[in-house]
Amino acid sequence: MTAAIKTIGIIGAGEVGGQLARAALTSGYGVVIANSRAPETLTDLIEDLGPGARAATASDAAAAGDIVIVAAPLSLTNTLPVDELAGKVVLDTNNYMAWRDGHFPMVDSGEKTEHELRQEHLPRSKVAKAFTHIQAPRLFLSASPPGTPRRHALSVSSDFPEAVEVVTRLYDEFGFDTVDNSPLRESWRSGPGQPAWNAHAHQTREELAANLAAAKRGIPRP
Repeated sequence: MTAAIKTIGIIGAGEVGGQLARAALTSGYGVVIANSRAPETLTDLIEDLGPGARAATASDAAAAGDIVIVAAPLSLTNTLPVDELAGKVVLDTNNYMAWRDGHFPMVDSGEKTEHELRQEHLPRSKVAKAFTHIQAPRLFLSASPPGTPRRHALSVSSDFPEAVEVVTRLYDEFGFDTVDNSPLRESWRSGPGQPAWNAHAHQTREELAANLAAAKRGIPRP
């Protein structure tokens, strides 16, 4: 059984991190959010988010969160607080974009996924790919209660069943069904250019499962 989650740490305060913070607060969680600069640069965001949110350094956000969301691009050199994230479920929202991140030969070749690289950077954490094939504004536009006909579904990939359990619970609370696309080596199936990515505006659990199965290697990355 998953331990109680009261506080979610978020590393990355851009559009994705901000929207996930709003969703977490709406669902009753406390939020500790960090960016790549300093907590005082997040004053406007914290005022907008309201009670329940506070700014911190990345290390402090990682330490404070019962689970942690990383809403920041991957780099080949790890920039995350490894010790503070040890033993925790870490949700990786990253999509590798060569135009932004530079080319990662092991990802380009299909040898590894970006989420496997994140797991290598955090060997004592339980990484799950989550929230990667939905545009940030749609976190509220596409959300609906459990049992809603044609409820929007999102995929999760992880090497750890307990991380899949956490993401499934969070998806449901935020308004989405889940398709388990584990392990991490299969996370490419929802990546840029794949059918699941192209259908991000709306897909049910059944449609998402079919789109994941229809994924093909070798589709060029943006």
